[in-house]
Amino acid sequence: MAEARIDKWLWAARIFKTRTIAAEACKKGRISINGAQAKPARMIKAGDTIQVRKPPVTYSFKVLQAIEKRVGAKLVPEVMENVTTPDQYELLEMNRISGFIDRARGTGRPTKKDRRDLDDFFTPEYLDDLEFDFDDEDEDV
Repeated sequence: MAEARIDKWLWAARIFKTRTIAAEACKKGRISINGAQAKPARMIKAGDTIQVRKPPVTYSFKVLQAIEKRVGAKLVPEVMENVTTPDQYELLEMNRISGFIDRARGTGRPTKKDRRDLDDFFTPEYLDDLEFDFDDEDEDV
């Protein structure tokens, strides 16, 4: 049965952008295999369940193939199965919604979205289609 290092597998399955970040997560205790903390050199095999803590969410993946070479995004479903519980995604959504509590609306500098909304509000729709040539008006007078 094929085996692979956990840090290489996490990188190859596109859970982490670089192998260094994957190894760092292992060292910080954010990766566990079948409930046990994992070091970067720990070997995994097909059938193992891996928990990845990326605060505030703990993702869970089932290993379908132990690979050490990075695969394309379309091939990821052949390598792993996402078995993360829906309540973890609810946590992520709640965190995303409540992320901008710090800044009271209307205080400080407007965000890019606020500025675009203001531009859309102050630009009349009928001006978008028309082109004006102001030089011709001066000649008629």
